[in-house]
Amino acid sequence: MERIDHMEHLDRHLVDELAQVARETIREELREQTRKQRRTAMLYATSGALALYAGAAVAVAVGLALGIGLPDWAAALITAAILGVAAYLVRNAAKPHPARPGRAHGSLPGSAPSGPSTGVGAPVPPMPRTAPDAHLPEAAGTTRPQDAGPSDPRPQV
Repeated sequence: MERIDHMEHLDRHLVDELAQVARETIREELREQTRKQRRTAMLYATSGALALYAGAAVAVAVGLALGIGLPDWAAALITAAILGVAAYLVRNAAKPHPARPGRAHGSLPGSAPSGPSTGVGAPVPPMPRTAPDAHLPEAAGTTRPQDAGPSDPRPQV
């Protein structure tokens, strides 16, 4: 019995050692990935700051060019309006747009619509405009499915 207890102790010790090695390996890998991501983020931030200064220089140049033929206040106002319109257009380009009726999201104007999207990449087959049993003779005193109103909540394409 003493031998089994000794083996269990060795097994526990081995499991603890393996867990420690695994933790240290994962920590080191995460540190390395974090260093790479930190460097990438710093380069993106620097690039953004430089682009901001470049945009400011262009705005000053536009204001000075307009200031040749206009009063300074009018040149500054026009420059501010141009920057405001540019900011509005960029913001609208960044916002997701809902799919327009009759056109799937992402399709080009003038291209054939691919049908409503289910969100998983496969288009939904189009629904028929009439009920499948509309061509069958009706029993006396029954209402047709078309008279009962639309039962499908999806919009017809």
